[in-house]
Amino acid sequence: MTEKTIPLLPCRTELIQSVVDFYTALGFETTHLQKSPYAYAVVERGAVELQLYGMKDYDPAASHSSCYVLTEDVDGLHAAFRAGLKAAYGRIPTRGLPRIGPLKDMSYGVRQFLATDPTGNTIRVGQVISGGGEEEPATAPKETFARALHMADLFADSKQDYPGAAKIIDRVLNLEDERPTPVQRVQLLVLRGDIAQRLGDTEAARARLGEAASVQLSTEEQEAARDALARLGDLRG
Repeated sequence: MTEKTIPLLPCRTELIQSVVDFYTALGFETTHLQKSPYAYAVVERGAVELQLYGMKDYDPAASHSSCYVLTEDVDGLHAAFRAGLKAAYGRIPTRGLPRIGPLKDMSYGVRQFLATDPTGNTIRVGQVISGGGEEEPATAPKETFARALHMADLFADSKQDYPGAAKIIDRVLNLEDERPTPVQRVQLLVLRGDIAQRLGDTEAARARLGEAASVQLSTEEQEAARDALARLGDLRG
């Protein structure tokens, strides 16, 4: 017998239809939906199944519910999800609820992105690239700026501690005895601008993203910074 895990995720009762619509935009099929005597839905996309149950007083802004989906084509899923969301919403939502995050290589050996539904559940979609999965977990980088990116990503995406992530980036960008590479500078500035937007600080976001756009990169460096540059385009657009 092959076992299967099915995540059960909470949902504010009156939002269940909008949540189902969100997953429909991502390419999921609704295999069950009821609104009484209690809200409950099941959505499936291939082997991935999610079940959503209603809670009357559930606060999406305070949600920490999530699950992880491993794939062998994270780039393809990211592109498909973005296209589906744009078709459904007329734009690609990158902040607020719902939203889809940037695709990036994490320092712990996974290439991943996050998609968050209208009730605050975060679906993490990732592909093992090195130093992760069934291998030994990758340790945090020791180099100053690589470590700052690693820690800021963890604070922003895993802990949702945006002020903490901002503090990490601001500290290393203000160092006088060390300087990041151009690629690291773009990555740090884009992440800082992204965090500023999430915190509602549009002036800081505009400034940091403008700095990132002004960094001169060679063709090779542009390729190394492709994910950050794609996110820069989203945030400035």
